[in-house]
Amino acid sequence: MRGVGRPSAGNDGGRRIGLARVLSKRGLCSRSQARQWIEAGRVTLDGVIVRDPEYPVRDVMRAAIEIDGRPVGAANRLYLMLNKPRGLVTTARDEHGRDTVYRCFDGAGLGWIAPVGRLDKASEGLLLFTNDPQWAARITDPDTGPDKTYHVQVDRIPDGALLDALRAGVEVDGEWLRVVSVDVLRAGEKTAWLEIVLDEGRHRHIRRLLAAFNIGVLRLVRVAIGPLALGELPKGQWRPLTADEVAALAGG
Repeated sequence: MRGVGRPSAGNDGGRRIGLARVLSKRGLCSRSQARQWIEAGRVTLDGVIVRDPEYPVRDVMRAAIEIDGRPVGAANRLYLMLNKPRGLVTTARDEHGRDTVYRCFDGAGLGWIAPVGRLDKASEGLLLFTNDPQWAARITDPDTGPDKTYHVQVDRIPDGALLDALRAGVEVDGEWLRVVSVDVLRAGEKTAWLEIVLDEGRHRHIRRLLAAFNIGVLRLVRVAIGPLALGELPKGQWRPLTADEVAALAGG
């Protein structure tokens, strides 16, 4: 079977999308995995091997695509929530050999799914997964995505002035870090639990913000994303989202 490169431009009557992106949009794999499959000659489009990941597809919905000789359509859409345990990294493969969040899905036979946003290794709580890149993009959009709520145990008891300073925000490494709200949930003799709400999620946002005020984080748990609460889901366990939850998270 012969291979092809990029076709000459023509009037196709509509916008074309690169083949790697088509595979990702169908929920079959990540864009990077699609590129590897295509460049290895494992993917055919309308009966012809295509080795260019950016090869434009004229009709995204009707294109006849095969991977390793097997026809593939759009994957069934999956929308899942996981109660991420502490100590797992949010990645498919870790170059240092650390356990990843995908350990929680062992044996489930779900096919390709990707995390929607991240929680760092020391953090825990609500983490979403999907094979729907467009839905994921709506959830993670810093302008229109839902707020995220965290319960954070800190190594001191903040007073009102410190809480006001956290609400005002601070510049850290050239980034302005702020919160939507922060309140004390409960306090002991030397530690306290804070509820912090973010409308964006910069890298290690809460930890960096608190560190700027010499506040150490003992535990960090994401308890809600928009209207979706972690609830009583056991640590390390997952469940599918309902149709109403999927729509509510995307603002539908």
